[in-house]
Amino acid sequence: MTQPEHRSAGGHTSEPLLSVAAVARRLGVAPATLRTWDRRYGLGPSDHTTGRHRKYGPRDVARLELMQRALLRGASSAEAARFALESKSSMTHGEVPATPTGGGRGLKLAGASRLARGLGRAALAMDSIAVQGMLADSLASDGVIATWNEVVRPVMTAVAARWQLSGAGVEVEHLLNECVLAAFVRATPLVTLGRNHRPVLLACMPEERHNLPLYPLAAELAQRGVVVRQLGAALPVDALAAAVRRTAPSAVVLWAQLPRYADPGVISALPRTRQQVRLFVGGPGWRRGVVTAPAERVEDLADAVAAVEAAVT
Repeated sequence: MTQPEHRSAGGHTSEPLLSVAAVARRLGVAPATLRTWDRRYGLGPSDHTTGRHRKYGPRDVARLELMQRALLRGASSAEAARFALESKSSMTHGEVPATPTGGGRGLKLAGASRLARGLGRAALAMDSIAVQGMLADSLASDGVIATWNEVVRPVMTAVAARWQLSGAGVEVEHLLNECVLAAFVRATPLVTLGRNHRPVLLACMPEERHNLPLYPLAAELAQRGVVVRQLGAALPVDALAAAVRRTAPSAVVLWAQLPRYADPGVISALPRTRQQVRLFVGGPGWRRGVVTAPAERVEDLADAVAAVEAAVT
């Protein structure tokens, strides 16, 4: 189906008018975000067509791009919208208005995918609806591993780097973390009859509270029919040992984000069971540390999924 064309006052055709979905794809945001910007700030279609399916013209899209530019520079949503609306007269005369900046700095996402850049813009704008919408779309179209590696990790790395450079953006990191966790939980099916008779335990090392990477691992394994038990962050070693004794797992994955939590003593403290338990350690904390037998190191999400699958078959 062809897009309707916009006619100027002289009757000449110009660029086609775009639907909400088409503009959302072009800008890398969720359709719900565009509707919110229209409702809150008046940044919607300027045509006067009646009905529910109003279309965006070239000038409407240009104003939205100005808003995105301002958001990327750290302006608040209200500041960015005001900038876009006030720039209307400048755009009419072909001028390029100066972009406002907020208290923080934009994310450095050079080389990242368009979806990752859109996710970064939505995170900076504190638009959790858009963030979750984009994550859901990516999970549905590209799967867990690609979403984690190509969309989530680049943005989270950029948010962390922004905080280290400027000291700003802790609220952005927290919002993004909560949205990512929720998205992967929703992508984790309930496996009642799994391929493995004994579960796989996923846990952080004692005192390690950064457990987010275990959620995409749980989601991908569950989607492949593997029964998983999540034990969460900062699990005490005695509780981990009790869980191993009670569940007789086929495999255990222990995550350490920071080197100070990658304690080989935890490996040796785990109880021996009648049936073999494959033990894997992962995360940046283990990369420079000593991994003692019988533990095996997994380098990334895909490696962990492959290792656990091999352990339970």
